[in-house]
Amino acid sequence: MARVAFYAPMKSPNSSKPSGDREMARNLMAAIKAQGDRVDLASELRIYDKLGNPATQAELLERAQIEANRLIHELPRDTEIWVNYHNYYKAPDLLGPKVCKAREIPYVQLESTRALSRLTGPWASFARAAHEACDAADLIFYLTANDLIALERERFKSQVLVEMPPFLPIDELPNASLNDGPMLAVGMMRSGDKLASYRILAETLNLLTGDWKLNIAGDGPARHDVLSLMEPFGKKVQFLGQLDRIQLQREYESASILVWPGVNEAYGMVYLEAQAAGLPVSAQDRPGVRDVLMPSSYPGIEDGPRGLADQIQNFLADLSLRRSEGARARKYVAERHLLPKATKRFWTAVRPLLEARS
Repeated sequence: MARVAFYAPMKSPNSSKPSGDREMARNLMAAIKAQGDRVDLASELRIYDKLGNPATQAELLERAQIEANRLIHELPRDTEIWVNYHNYYKAPDLLGPKVCKAREIPYVQLESTRALSRLTGPWASFARAAHEACDAADLIFYLTANDLIALERERFKSQVLVEMPPFLPIDELPNASLNDGPMLAVGMMRSGDKLASYRILAETLNLLTGDWKLNIAGDGPARHDVLSLMEPFGKKVQFLGQLDRIQLQREYESASILVWPGVNEAYGMVYLEAQAAGLPVSAQDRPGVRDVLMPSSYPGIEDGPRGLADQIQNFLADLSLRRSEGARARKYVAERHLLPKATKRFWTAVRPLLEARS
């Protein structure tokens, strides 16, 4: 069994603040250790510059150098590999390349992105560090076809690129919905892309005819804006607030359709969760989102709210269609997006690195 050092610079997996990054990091740690291998969280040093402040970057570079020197000497001697999650221009891995070079162990990245356009401008120093970290990686797992484009174009020497589809941290599918409840939307309520999805959702609902209901799970600082968007629909829209994992699973299992446009989602775990429970999905055909949706026909961005409304209207009118598409979605998730598949993909690619070193 191997001993793995795991590091997520943007947000520690131990963070108490709900986020997709934290959730994915924890899922990855679970997948890596599922066969009995040991995974240590190497550091909780947060390296993240949201605003593009050169002074912030300079300070974090200094702190990272101190932390890297500490880890070179204090990381357990039997650590065999360093795994980084989500190296990118706002949160580069400033530790892994230094530690791996000094300790002569392989360096692996998961969900890394390259952004050459950021090599100039307010994030320049961090973008260079992220780019150099990518170059240092022996192996990079990519989660979406969109990420692969730049990784392939800028691939460093004999670096290996391997697909790692986003996955749920479960071995088996949950109970299936009967697809006869209200529609469901799940999204944090914050400004930017999430609020943009809520705006498209509201415009879509305005085009629906007949009897329909929608439950919305989520909360956040833009709650007032979302409430205002949904006010015209009265009791047709119900707000569930922020739900824990068990509560949200109950909503998936009692809903009919998941409706979420997916503006600039990296991929969106809610799509996998809903499909695992047998919900057909109404979403726009967007990069990242399409990597976790069951292959089917989805309205394009250019189709706007009308495209979503037409798709939803078809689902609302036909229970048998909802159930057949939901069953296909469950099968798709089971075959590609559960934890055992991720574990197998990870170690199939990583074991040869360890064997080459021994």
